Amino acid sequence: MDAGQRLRGLSEGVHCLGGRKGGRVRAFLLEAGGELTLVDTLFQDDGAGVLEAIRKLGRSPGDLRRIVLTHAHRSHLGGLAALKRETGATVLAHEWESDIVEGERAAQSVGLKPTRPFRTYPFQVGIFLGRPKHKPCPIDESVSDGDAVGPLEVLHLPGHSPGHLGFHWADRGLVIAGDAIATWPRFEAGCSAFNLNVEQHRKSIRRLASLNARIVGVGHGEPLTQVAADRVHSLVV
Repeated sequence: MDAGQRLRGLSEGVHCLGGRKGGRVRAFLLEAGGELTLVDTLFQDDGAGVLEAIRKLGRSPGDLRRIVLTHAHRSHLGGLAALKRETGATVLAHEWESDIVEGERAAQSVGLKPTRPFRTYPFQVGIFLGRPKHKPCPIDESVSDGDAVGPLEVLHLPGHSPGHLGFHWADRGLVIAGDAIATWPRFEAGCSAFNLNVEQHRKSIRRLASLNARIVGVGHGEPLTQVAADRVHSLVV
């Protein structure tokens, strides 16, 4: 892993990984039934940080059976092509995001007007320009609301993007919120400059709050592990 990147256990079979790159972007490696499931693949395009995390758990790359994406922004799928090549894992995403992942369409753009917090502005410019580009990777299966992916229930949480997904592992009290919630550079209901549909996003936050999760993994920043449900409820408007 790069300097500053780390693997953090959040609960039995729930591991968070990521570092400083990509706006403190996070991925989640889950162990259940002797198999590994990965949610998102970090910013770097070589997948090395994820592969090292798998080995740190005493597992091999072939144990990674599936990779599922919250959405098709570069910071969340940078390592996808390399990880598909190294592990043979099944790749899953919402159908709206699939052709972006496969390199056939650019991610829906955001505006250039600077919006607080200004530390995210370089990423705003990057999405506007479509840079840096990710290495395209085929999607093996589309998933939608209510589907099962390993131990997870799929949550369709549009607003940040039309096909944005979250995930719920009820037995662990875990919700992975993707970019619906951020804790970097500050705690909020996603960075407003990147949320494409405000009303959809508000509904998605209300849905996340209704789950009363004990642990909430977010797309950027540290996961919520203390009074997580109360903090998510505080975002409801």
